[in-house]
Amino acid sequence: MPARSGDTVTVHYRGMLEDGTVFDASEGRAPLLFTLGEGDVIPGFEAAVLGLEVGEKAVATIPPEEAYGPRYEEAVQEVPIDLFGEAAPEIGDVVSVIADDGSQLAATVSAISDDLMTVTLDFNHPLAGRTLTFEIELVEIVER
Repeated sequence: MPARSGDTVTVHYRGMLEDGTVFDASEGRAPLLFTLGEGDVIPGFEAAVLGLEVGEKAVATIPPEEAYGPRYEEAVQEVPIDLFGEAAPEIGDVVSVIADDGSQLAATVSAISDDLMTVTLDFNHPLAGRTLTFEIELVEIVER
């Protein structure tokens, strides 16, 4: 019986960038558990699982629009390094920022000015703007 919307499924997967670099995989871990149609995973990944039979494998190439969305340059902001207090950030650090509305946002430190006065924060998802390829195997359709 093929996987359909509303089914809870488990899958093993390997996610790769266009150059073949693996950015995530379930190998060595429990398979990923989610319910089709609930928006728990990116749309392109969900679409690739729909219709698979248990034990069936698929390879899906997912454009940014069906993954983590486009990359927005306006989501990159420069802030004074003083905002970090004594704990100066390093490039690659993921920091939490409180927005004006009180919500919490994650940003990656993408640059620090040569004069150590400003930090560039990137609020885009790290995989935004990237075409992703997933190798997927449907392990189980959990009984309802």
